[in-house]
Amino acid sequence: MIFERITFNTNIMHGKACIRNMRIPVSLVLNLLANGMKEDEIIKEYPSLQREDIAECLKYAAWLAIEEIYAA
Repeated sequence: MIFERITFNTNIMHGKACIRNMRIPVSLVLNLLANGMKEDEIIKEYPSLQREDIAECLKYAAWLAIEEIYAA
C-alpha cells in the first residue's frame, strides 16, 4: 500500500509516522478522532492539516490493523 501523505523521517519525531514531514504524528490525529474530536475541530487546532491528511491517517490505521493468520 502506498501512502502519499504519511512520511517517516528519523529527523522528525524520531521516525514516527507523521503527516507530510510535519511534526504531527499520525497517532495524534487518530487519538483525537478516537476521543470524539471532529475533523473540523482538528483542522482548527492544527491548521496545516487538510481533510485528505485525516482520511489518509484512517486508511493507514486500517492497513496496519489487517490481520493475516498463517497456518503452521
